[in-house]
Amino acid sequence: MTSYKTVITNASAELTVKRSRFIGNIAPVTSIRDAIAFMEQIRKKHYGASHNVYACSIRDPAFCKFSDDGEPQGTAGLPALNVLQKENITDCVLVITRYFGGTMLGAGGLVRAYSSCAKLALDAAGIKTMRLCLLRELNCGYSLYGRLTGFIPEQGGKISGIQHTDAVRINFIIPKESFDKFSAELTELTLGAVQALVTGEDFF
Repeated sequence: MTSYKTVITNASAELTVKRSRFIGNIAPVTSIRDAIAFMEQIRKKHYGASHNVYACSIRDPAFCKFSDDGEPQGTAGLPALNVLQKENITDCVLVITRYFGGTMLGAGGLVRAYSSCAKLALDAAGIKTMRLCLLRELNCGYSLYGRLTGFIPEQGGKISGIQHTDAVRINFIIPKESFDKFSAELTELTLGAVQALVTGEDFF
C-alpha cells in the first residue's frame, strides 16, 4: 500500500429526524486501543442516550467492526460503516448517538438517518490522503544550500530539518513514487556532487 485516506481531525455533526436527535462524533485513530478509548469517551458523555452506535476501520492491523447497539440489525452500524467504506476511509472511528424522540422511524428511516449523520460527521472532519514517503538526508556545501532548499519542494518534498556545521545537513520527506525522478534530477543539478540517503519510510 502506497497511500490511504483518513479523516483530518476530530469533528461532530448533528441531525434531528422526527424529534430523534442523532449526534455523530468522528476521529482519526491509528490503533484499536485508541478507537476503543474514543468510543468509551463518547458513551460516557452520552450515557443517558438510547443508543451509541459505532463503526470503526483500522489499517494496521486490519480491523473493521460496527455495532447497532440495540437498534434493529443492519439499520445503524452497518450503514455508518458503509459511508466510510464508500470513501475508502480507514484509521477512523465513528460513534453516532441517538436520543429517541418518541416516534418510530422504521428500518428504512433508521438507515437513512444513520447514513446521513455519518456523512455529515465525515464532511465536518474532512478527508486527507496519506502517502508512503521516504525519509531522506543529504549533505551539501553552502554554495548549493540555497538551490537545494528550493529544489526539494519543487520535487514534491518537504524539508523537516536543517543542521548547519562546516556543511549543511538537510532532512526531508518525499513521496516514494518520486524517488527515481528526484534522484536523477538531483544528480543533474549538483553534477553528481550530492546524493540523498534514505533513512526510513513512513506515511505523511
